[in-house]
Amino acid sequence: MKRETDFQRMTGETRIEGKLNLDGRGERNISTGVGFFDHMLDLWAFHGGFDLDLTCEGDLDICPHHSIEDVGITLGQAFKKALGDCKGIQRYGTCYLPMDETLSRTVLDVSGRAVHIFHAQFDTPAVGMFPTEMVSHFFCSFAMNAELTLHQEILYGSNDHHKAEALFKGFAKALQEGVRRKNENAQDVPSTKGIL
Repeated sequence: MKRETDFQRMTGETRIEGKLNLDGRGERNISTGVGFFDHMLDLWAFHGGFDLDLTCEGDLDICPHHSIEDVGITLGQAFKKALGDCKGIQRYGTCYLPMDETLSRTVLDVSGRAVHIFHAQFDTPAVGMFPTEMVSHFFCSFAMNAELTLHQEILYGSNDHHKAEALFKGFAKALQEGVRRKNENAQDVPSTKGIL
């Protein structure tokens, strides 16, 4: 069964469309109009092994907030749809990710329960056109719509670019682990409740 989906979101603030494949090879084609955000999504898809086509046309004349938030919402919904009934997945994922002087920790549960815990401090207001306050907001938007339990932390670090990159890469690797199938024929839902 293919774990992929097309997605689309049209609002008065953004127009987003694309395709997500959870069992891809990290192939990606991404354009949001926010260069650093494109870079982070590119890293996320590559290190997660997800194929991602995504275009976003947003009201960047105002600020990048709506584009970043709506991409998080849309990708979270697409992830949940592509994952389907969760049969046979590992469910849990953990990643300690070093990025030069920075170390991040990401722990997640593909639980069906939306929780986001975030511990990271940034020293600059933005990296490129990407406001650093939107790092946590993107992940929260994704987690709420994908119904993930997601814990993220910067254990230490000094460079804001490296901190954001460690969080995006760590999320990719933990998510890749969580959605990995135990084997091709596994049909069990990884919960004693029988449902996630």
